[in-house]
Amino acid sequence: MRITIAKRPIPGAENTSSKPSAGSRYPFTVEVSENATVDDLKAAVAKQVKSMYPDRQRLSYGDKKNVLESGSALSKYSISDNDTVYIKDLGPQIGWQTVFYIEYLGPIIFHYLVYNFPRFFYGTTFEHSEIQQRVYLLIMGHFIKRELETAFVHRFSHGTMPLMNVFKNSFHYHMLSGLNLAYWVYSPASAQGTLLAAKLGNPTLMTILTGVFVFAELSNLKTHITLRNLRPPGTRVRRIPYGYGFDIVSCPNYLFETIAWVSIAAMTRSFAALFFLIVSTGQMYIWAIKKHKQYKREFPDYPKSRKSMIPFIA
Repeated sequence: MRITIAKRPIPGAENTSSKPSAGSRYPFTVEVSENATVDDLKAAVAKQVKSMYPDRQRLSYGDKKNVLESGSALSKYSISDNDTVYIKDLGPQIGWQTVFYIEYLGPIIFHYLVYNFPRFFYGTTFEHSEIQQRVYLLIMGHFIKRELETAFVHRFSHGTMPLMNVFKNSFHYHMLSGLNLAYWVYSPASAQGTLLAAKLGNPTLMTILTGVFVFAELSNLKTHITLRNLRPPGTRVRRIPYGYGFDIVSCPNYLFETIAWVSIAAMTRSFAALFFLIVSTGQMYIWAIKKHKQYKREFPDYPKSRKSMIPFIA
């Protein structure tokens, strides 16, 4: 089966998709079998254009919204001999696993440096209060857990993302939950012997909030393991998740992470912690809405009673 690979014409411009333009390698023709998949077509394109490895390609047929999904057969889209498939260059890509490593490493480094080298950041040395010590251990534990999950738990439905996006994504973690949070939480204002440290150091409240944090982190891990077990190794299979947390919301992993950061904000009563809680919860809610809609669109039998992230509300 012969398939023409072309750039989608710019609206209002002369349609030149049937013949190569000066300096362009498009359009060109590739050969694939009658029962070929989208992955087979991407591999054939990559053979013709070495720089266009499969993860860099976005293929569409007919309407530009009709994107060809990896793993699907070309017959699903009624693509036949001598048809034209349009290609978009997504630019240089980076693996999602690498992105996660980079994102979570930043806060680990910043919290370690600010906590252990106060003279460099505050111009003085002091003894950290019990609440500062507790929060440091909890936050470091959170991000180390995320790194370990990236290595041993997560199976990604998308292999890569645009390389430039890693800088935008990393800013959220490195600056908001990293440098900014660390600077204010470990500052001399709540050091040992201060009135604020005494106010925050209520043993009963610290125990309760630590318990809430640990519960949320373990629950978050449980939901990540559930998602992992839905996808066989080396595949991008998607299924409806059931079980702990998933019976009430589509994204309980985001719900439990929010609860964990609520406990940090309550424990420190820091505007930096509150700001990160608001920003991160807002972002996770946007992701949850998107995933919830995708589940409902992809699975006609998706449970109607589930909300996206907040139980019984939204």
